[in-house]
Amino acid sequence: MKGLKKQRRIQVIVLAFAAMVVSFGMFYIAAPDALQFFRSPSEVAEMPPPPTEVFRIGGLVADGTLVRGQGETITFSVTDGGAVIPVSYTGVLPDLFGEGEGMVGTGRYVDGVFQASEILARHDETYMPSEVIDALKEQGVYQEPNG
Repeated sequence: MKGLKKQRRIQVIVLAFAAMVVSFGMFYIAAPDALQFFRSPSEVAEMPPPPTEVFRIGGLVADGTLVRGQGETITFSVTDGGAVIPVSYTGVLPDLFGEGEGMVGTGRYVDGVFQASEILARHDETYMPSEVIDALKEQGVYQEPNG
């Protein structure tokens, strides 16, 4: 009787481990873009990612770089105080997007330009994503919004 309980316990553990491996595999296959990494402009300048990698970049929109082109194409540069990365985006920008404001973009770094597929801006006059705040603090250029 004791051997049967021990064998059953081992079977349950093996089955639970196999189910966990299968569920992680299904998650990875179903949502590969859900595992996007955040990078600051300094990190992108130091070690440029391959053109096939989708990631997020965040920082401040550099003053004097926002150019609205023909149609919906917009170019600007994003900075964290240590490096400046040019960005190209085709689409409609958020209402609170502007020069000197915080932003996070999702896309690929191709031929020295970040090709954004999505641009996020802060949702009120004081909010900034924590990743952007951390990157700006590392560079020593972060300023508290209330002072």
